[in-house]
Amino acid sequence: MQTMVAWLRGREHALLAWANRRPINRMMERMLGRWLGTITHMGGASFTLISALLVACLAPAPWGAAGAQSLAAVALSHLPVALVKRKFRRLRPYQKLPHLHCAAKPLQDPSFPSGHTTAITAWLAPWLMADASLLPALLPAALLIGLSVAWSRMYLGLHYPSDVAAGAVLGSSTAVLVSSLWSFF
Repeated sequence: MQTMVAWLRGREHALLAWANRRPINRMMERMLGRWLGTITHMGGASFTLISALLVACLAPAPWGAAGAQSLAAVALSHLPVALVKRKFRRLRPYQKLPHLHCAAKPLQDPSFPSGHTTAITAWLAPWLMADASLLPALLPAALLIGLSVAWSRMYLGLHYPSDVAAGAVLGSSTAVLVSSLWSFF
């Protein structure tokens, strides 16, 4: 069992090192750094909650309902995030692996799971379920946003791949649950 855990940890560290690397080309490094340094904030509580609330209050159907579902999903998904972070207390990658590139103002709270990834997936899923006819048009943008936020958390040295994966599962499953139960309320 210890051998398997060590092997998995090694693979995760290799994947993290790959996601955290910087391009050789300086211009590409600046562009990528700006993109990931900016989009990571879309996974923050301020953006996800405020934008969902605004859409819930101001948008016509079905987008107003999707905004309300998004708001509920983001809020509810942070309960298990807070509980799991408190229970596992996993050090952030930059705290454990000194060779990683790190964000300018790194977070100090536990790493597992990624709250930003949880929030962005909880925020995105109701929009994707709002109107099935628009799914082909919305899906590429949703994937770009969701994957960029998730990658940014590793690029900035703030999360391991398993933190990001757990956050994506928590956020999307909460959103699917909220959206599927929405018609009962």
